[in-house]
Amino acid sequence: MKEISLCMIIKNEEQTIARCLDSVKDLVDEIIIVDTGSTDKSKEIVSKYTDKIYDFEWVEDFAKARNFSFSKATKDYIMWLDADDIILEEDREKFRKLKPTIGNADIYMFVYNYSFDANGTPKVIQNRARLLKREKNYTWVSPIHEVIIPTGNIVYTDICITHKKIQINERDRNMRIFKKMIQDGIKFDNRQQYAYAKEYKYSNNIDQAIIEYKKLIDEHIDEYENNKHFMYKSLIDISDCYKIKGDIKKEKEALMTIISNQEPYIKVSAKLGDLFFREKNYDAALFWLKYAVSTDKKTEEANEYDHYFLPYLEIGICYYYKNDYENAMKYNEMAGNLRPDDSAYKKNKEIYDKKLKNNF
Repeated sequence: MKEISLCMIIKNEEQTIARCLDSVKDLVDEIIIVDTGSTDKSKEIVSKYTDKIYDFEWVEDFAKARNFSFSKATKDYIMWLDADDIILEEDREKFRKLKPTIGNADIYMFVYNYSFDANGTPKVIQNRARLLKREKNYTWVSPIHEVIIPTGNIVYTDICITHKKIQINERDRNMRIFKKMIQDGIKFDNRQQYAYAKEYKYSNNIDQAIIEYKKLIDEHIDEYENNKHFMYKSLIDISDCYKIKGDIKKEKEALMTIISNQEPYIKVSAKLGDLFFREKNYDAALFWLKYAVSTDKKTEEANEYDHYFLPYLEIGICYYYKNDYENAMKYNEMAGNLRPDDSAYKKNKEIYDKKLKNNF
């Protein structure tokens, strides 16, 4: 059976690190901890799990720190986690079943459930390279939003890593690193430019976010197909920015640019449905909302709330404004089947019930 080194970088993670290591300690054969400057009890806590603890002087570069942690691994495969990640019991069982079969692939992709809605349903879902054959010498790239570029023989699994954040990241850390990259003369690639724009969006600097998204969009609009991933994500995000600003015309232009270049995914279809709904163009809204809930064109970010519950709810409201109360109730109930305790579903149900009763 192949053995696994768990490699982690930490800094001031005393609130989460034990929870993380408890969920994985019996699944791996070696634990490597690289501390980048903790001033709390993190190192004291991890010393109960491993004696392979290393210090790394923080140089505003996550890739360098992670690559240093990988350099200390000695087992056949390397696994990585963040301190606020955990492996739930059902996924631990899947991991146990996978481990005896590990060996043929260079990379095993795990599902990453990164954020959740109020009901605990994953909102952001990604595939991440989690298990990597050590002899292949995979390396992290990019000082911020670092990534391993998957190459070689790749196997996708349904094992989930669950992100359970407790503490907020150091304020302005990401932007500080981006600014240092600019000062160092580093030209952003598509991925970095997208992440840089998103930092402005997260910080609610919407005007600057639009400027940064447009740099990526304008540069690649004539070669959309070759840059589809980041063009799609940038256009989705810039449409959100225009929605925040109340500029429905430019919001629509961004979404229409997507569907003029590719078959629409659930997310863009749902957003178009919502846009036409706000314009009170209920027939157009119904077209796109129904497309959203019927198509299998999903993205990594597809989640039940945004792409099924809300469209069903809005379809019902569209029918309500068209005085078709039976269909309004039908689609509201489809939303209710997903979220029976949701207040909007309950309120609409009460309204539609009254309308139907009054019609008979």
